[in-house]
Amino acid sequence: MTTPVVSIAFHSGFGHTAVLAEAVRAGAAETGATVHLIKVDEITEEQWALLDASDAIVFGSPTYMGTASGAFHAFAEATSKRWFTHAWRDKLAAGFTNSGSMSGDKLHTLQFFSLLAGQHGMHWVSLGLHPGWNTSEASENDINRLGFYLGAGAQSNNDQGPEGVHKADVETAAHLGSRVAEQARVFAAGRAAL
Repeated sequence: MTTPVVSIAFHSGFGHTAVLAEAVRAGAAETGATVHLIKVDEITEEQWALLDASDAIVFGSPTYMGTASGAFHAFAEATSKRWFTHAWRDKLAAGFTNSGSMSGDKLHTLQFFSLLAGQHGMHWVSLGLHPGWNTSEASENDINRLGFYLGAGAQSNNDQGPEGVHKADVETAAHLGSRVAEQARVFAAGRAAL
């Protein structure tokens, strides 16, 4: 069986998004994938090489002022060297984000990630879940409680630290990691069979 390599390229301003990155890592690792956590604001040449060698890259950032953080945008611009050489073409991509509000314009951040992936010729992996917490009998503890489809969205109270990241959002991020790793396994097996 092929062991996929999944890298999580993320920025976390106050630690909330790092909690989600760890959940994505755990979800991917549980499926047997090799997983790398890469903080984009501290990225090294060795970590760029890890991204280049990955089957899938999951982008993560808090949503600040309606988009990914400045540190993530700097990383995105730096990927242009990979764009010129098509280094990430046909890799899988996915994304996750967090903000202090239930909506917080997180969709725009996920769209930014998917457009970045599209520019690189990557294949986007959606969350693949129905929304939770959308009936009178549902609960805020439902997985995908915020109802995102494009990627994993989380909400963390502004007056709480990383310990305040909602358990359902952590579970949603873990699901994303597992889904990406499984899809990466399918893609890797398909390439090997060619």
